[in-house]
Amino acid sequence: MVISLSSSLSFINLTNSKSPISEFPSKPKTHLPKSLSSTVCCSFSSSDLGFQCKEPFFFQKGRYPHGRRFEFTSCAIPGFDYGNFESAQSVLEAAAVLTAIIVVHESGHFLAAYLQGIHVSKFAVGFGPILVKFNANNVEYSLRAFPLGGFVGFPDNDPDSDIPVDDKNLLKNRPILDRAIVVSAGVVANIIFAYLIIFTQVLSVGLPVQEAYPGVLVPEVRPFSAASRDGLLPGDVILEVNGIELPKGGPNGVSEIVDVIKQNAKRNVVLKVERGQQDFEIGIIPDENYDGTGKIGVQLSPNVRFTKVKPKSIPDAFNYTGREFWGLSSNVLDSLKQTFLNFSQTAGKVAGPVAIIAVGAEVARSNVDGLYQFAALLNLNLAIINLLPLPALDGGTLAFILIEAARGGRKLPLEVEQGIMSSGITVVIFVGLFLIVRDTLNLDFIKDML
Repeated sequence: MVISLSSSLSFINLTNSKSPISEFPSKPKTHLPKSLSSTVCCSFSSSDLGFQCKEPFFFQKGRYPHGRRFEFTSCAIPGFDYGNFESAQSVLEAAAVLTAIIVVHESGHFLAAYLQGIHVSKFAVGFGPILVKFNANNVEYSLRAFPLGGFVGFPDNDPDSDIPVDDKNLLKNRPILDRAIVVSAGVVANIIFAYLIIFTQVLSVGLPVQEAYPGVLVPEVRPFSAASRDGLLPGDVILEVNGIELPKGGPNGVSEIVDVIKQNAKRNVVLKVERGQQDFEIGIIPDENYDGTGKIGVQLSPNVRFTKVKPKSIPDAFNYTGREFWGLSSNVLDSLKQTFLNFSQTAGKVAGPVAIIAVGAEVARSNVDGLYQFAALLNLNLAIINLLPLPALDGGTLAFILIEAARGGRKLPLEVEQGIMSSGITVVIFVGLFLIVRDTLNLDFIKDML
């Protein structure tokens, strides 16, 4: 068999959180709202003396800072949809971002091996049947039918290989440090790529700066909803709810309105609204959800406005990039922590690669500039989650290498390592297939067909 380092998109965690976009240049915050911070993970496992890398995606979403506002509501809210695929260009852009991230990750593994003189036999983008391939320097490069993944192959146990099994440049025969470098190189590549993406954004389009205003903005009112029926309009700003003044900017105002609405199904809620230059009160009677909570059918977001700042010098560019990179990384780490601490609440909100592309397509439709931070977030998520010492993750393989080092170079029994990693991969595959089917059925045009 051929040892391989492979990657595939598996799953994403969507939670409904409205957080403010931090003011530049405060730290360690980022200009991307924390609610859009994502935790993406890649797994890297070994089986039959081989390695396989799976990249499950956990994603927290919310309002994006660029262009028009949009929302990906969570599964906890009736009427959830992952966006629609009306724009083929947006879908292709999102898919291209994901493919580029996979290519970068696998290139990290490939270059780490190649530069150390370790034999590499294959570099593939995608899985399944080969569409196009060519050979160079004893390496087969191929593009395959299903682009949501990729792998790097090593000829360690390939029966068709003419390389002696005791060749010192086979991956399995290299010292612990050499193998650790190859395993972790995908993570390093994604971190570097994320930094370069942010640096490019800083130089080309600049970073968004927010200014907070009183109240909570209503970007969207659903037709035939309680809000529409009782006179609330898109663009209105809610200043008070039941006589309680809302704070200036931030997510707390959104939370206060949501809490009051949920607690007052079929009871009058008085909103003080700013429309243009006028302030007045509107009484709304929330409709009742299936669980007895109230709903009025609006999208809410902090009342903030954005401009863009560009660096005046190269040192400024590195300064802005460093702040943004640190802010995004902090948000990813915090999102990951919240995911594990509240796993019972977030497990039901896990979605698959179809949803990731839908999110990316919505970002692209809103403003192509948003793809910069979308790509940076996915790279950071991939890197951070991939370091976790769990089966089917890069960190899991690194853990086995550390155990080998601690045992004085003696590896764990092959059956033990193979059993642990194989079970992890099996779980990822089944969960990934389930989520792909579920997310596909949640797409608007599929719902319309059904």
